[in-house]
Amino acid sequence: MKPSTQRRLVAGPAGTLELAIDEPQGPMKGVALLLHPLPTHGGTMDNKVVQSLARAAVALGLRAVRFNFRGVGASEGAFDHGVGEIDDAWAVAGAVREPDLPFCLGGFSFGAYVATQLAQRLEANGAPVDKLALIGLAASRFPAERVPPHTFVLHGEADDVVPLQAVLDWARPQAQPVTVLPGAGHFFHGQQTLLKDLVIRAWSL
Repeated sequence: MKPSTQRRLVAGPAGTLELAIDEPQGPMKGVALLLHPLPTHGGTMDNKVVQSLARAAVALGLRAVRFNFRGVGASEGAFDHGVGEIDDAWAVAGAVREPDLPFCLGGFSFGAYVATQLAQRLEANGAPVDKLALIGLAASRFPAERVPPHTFVLHGEADDVVPLQAVLDWARPQAQPVTVLPGAGHFFHGQQTLLKDLVIRAWSL
């Protein structure tokens, strides 16, 4: 985390949730909420893929908001197998979203699954996301929802945690394009700059 990263606590459905906020230089053009991978496998808001998403957001003039799901870091509560974590993300979205400014949503692995669920809930409540990025979507492990047609989906060709085929099977019924990074594994080792640049390109459209 950068020295300029702000720490903040907000109320969540199972107790306090810990946030990390990075501000862009110059005028803020919107807010990006970024969700981390599976807590039971060491996932936190400081995961390097989530930090790459934050860097992409800041480069686009967005306020980048990361947070720890319940039971992770200083966030209170205990892991709830994805159910409570969706409620956590809903609460944080409500706390950080800025009226009349674009709201973007991104997630990695388990966080990408939660992002699909949150995006659908926000749309059902008349407040759809403006941009959505799903990195290494855990489609083989959690029931990911359908997503808006503007969604950017990135997966590693050599992902041995979530097979590429599982993401293609999820994407096929909704004709959702999937960007495949040749040779990349689940954690995109050595490819964080490229990952960031791909998100910047996708969210700039």
